[in-house]
Amino acid sequence: MKTIRDLNAPPHIAGRLEAIVVRGAPRDPARRVERTAAIAGVGLADDRLGQRGEAELSTRQVTLIQAEHLDVIARLARVAHVDPVGLRRNLVVAGINLLALKNSRLRVGDEVVLEIVGPCAPCSRMEQAIGPGGYAAMRGHGGMTARIVASGAIAEGDAVLVAA
Repeated sequence: MKTIRDLNAPPHIAGRLEAIVVRGAPRDPARRVERTAAIAGVGLADDRLGQRGEAELSTRQVTLIQAEHLDVIARLARVAHVDPVGLRRNLVVAGINLLALKNSRLRVGDEVVLEIVGPCAPCSRMEQAIGPGGYAAMRGHGGMTARIVASGAIAEGDAVLVAA
């Protein structure tokens, strides 16, 4: 008999890395990059944690959001489009229900392994990024936080798979 964990993460489901978003410091503007390196226990090389280069004990070494939720957030906020750069989540992933994968591992590209830790709550800055109602629109759609377990290169278009 299958367990709830088995039902949440079927191994045949594959997703795709749609975007990589980084920033140099907490209040710096975010920017999109085509590729970067994920550093185990630290963060993304081009992001503030990776640039600092120190081990990061936080569960927020990297943040992820589902590409499918961008349209939902836009509709709830009553805007035409939501730019993932403004949301400041590091990885935009399509094709996998990230919320169902808490405490699971994902393989991104050929080398990188992420451990999904928990939800990534929106902050009040979403009111500026999205517009009035942006914070409320993101509640429940803010994405997930993860630790980087195995280092390597990642690029837009990489496959995202549930790791065994």
